[in-house]
Amino acid sequence: MAKGKQPGLDCGHRDVDGRIREKRDDTRIDTLRESYGEDFARRVRGVAHLGTLLDRSGADSLSDYFRNH
Repeated sequence: MAKGKQPGLDCGHRDVDGRIREKRDDTRIDTLRESYGEDFARRVRGVAHLGTLLDRSGADSLSDYFRNH
């Protein structure tokens, strides 16, 4: 584990200040499916990015997407 990083929720990591690091907008959907399962955003192509998914769904963050979909 990198110095200054601590495990967080969903195998994420916390920054030095304790905040959980957000997923990057350029993370591919097929990469997210490895963590969240093959049914994650099944209507979106795997090569699309998280930012595209959030824009299309009107969600502000991945957490917001999970709350509403």
